[in-house]
Amino acid sequence: MASVRSRKQGLGNRVSFVKNENTLSHEKTVKVHSGKNGFHTDIWLILMIENWILDFGRPIAMTWVPLELSPLNQPSIGDIFHMAYNVITPYCLLKLLERSHRKIPTSFSYLTVIVFVMGASIHLVGDSINHRLIHSGYQLHLSVRDNPIMQKLEPKSLIDSFELLYMYDEEIGHWMWYVPFFVALYLYFIGCFAKKTMKCEARNTGMNITACLLVLPSALYYWYLVTEGQIFPLFLIYYGLSIALILYEKARGECFLDVNGRFLMYTFTVTLLLVALWIGWLWSDRVMRQKYPGFFYVPEPWAYYTANFKILH
Repeated sequence: MASVRSRKQGLGNRVSFVKNENTLSHEKTVKVHSGKNGFHTDIWLILMIENWILDFGRPIAMTWVPLELSPLNQPSIGDIFHMAYNVITPYCLLKLLERSHRKIPTSFSYLTVIVFVMGASIHLVGDSINHRLIHSGYQLHLSVRDNPIMQKLEPKSLIDSFELLYMYDEEIGHWMWYVPFFVALYLYFIGCFAKKTMKCEARNTGMNITACLLVLPSALYYWYLVTEGQIFPLFLIYYGLSIALILYEKARGECFLDVNGRFLMYTFTVTLLLVALWIGWLWSDRVMRQKYPGFFYVPEPWAYYTANFKILH
């Protein structure tokens, strides 16, 4: 009898263990499911704050911090901001890609983020020197060769070196930074379409209060990114592909766009409107027209600021 009782007790313990294990497994599944389908407040909030402080605030800090605290031959406070940005932003991109509804090839997502870090790091060096030159009289609204301080350089071949520096800063650095950034966002956006059979469909299609509050400040930052980074064509391509994907998925009728995908679309729609207003406001500005003569006329905010206001004490 004792042996039978012992066996029953052991069997009961095993059943209890299996139930507990299943409960824990279910709880983990629910957490993962919720993490992928709910609004990613943590990531979007971190991105918004660090974009404003570490990217938008970087040139302001580089320009206005007294030279006694930031000598010209030492990294500036803006460089430290840029270094922090180059760590936090790729981390956030990787976390977003991890939460995608669809499996994204790890090698491709890693390669995208690696190129992003390389481009942002190239930009760090070029941008640091260009903004330090402001303290020596360099004018951002003029080309390298048209700047008075450059025309005084001897030998003249030094101007070629500064033009190379400008190319790394404003062209190579920008494109290696922004192209993978928008590629990563588009890969994530593809994963924002979830199957309609999911129970949380109704709960995750609408914009919650947090998402609505983050749209405008995020859109204002991306307006700055598009105009200052001179990436309006890239932004238009990204926006057009996003609209095309929405129309395609709507025609299929199998998936719905979750709250994170809607947040991205609302943010970039407002961004597009802000860029259009910016171009319209400066449409007849002669100085900006001379600085940006190309087909896509999108003046840089900092160039406009230095052309119209004194920024040095």
